[in-house]
Amino acid sequence: MSKFSPLWEYVAGQQGSRLLLSFAQVEEICGLPIDHSFLNCKKELLAYGWQVKKISLKQQTVALEKLEG
Repeated sequence: MSKFSPLWEYVAGQQGSRLLLSFAQVEEICGLPIDHSFLNCKKELLAYGWQVKKISLKQQTVALEKLEG
């Protein structure tokens, strides 16, 4: 189980095909700060039918997109 599993489960339960979360929202959902391990773990989201589309350090957001199919 990944430390980001609460985030992946939250995203999997969302309606729509796109989601934009702030770093603060991600940290609140996970209960821990975002760090560099997020970049390595983001591939885990594919198993939930979503992908990380863009991470903006300037805007401090994570854009997610539901996979088709």
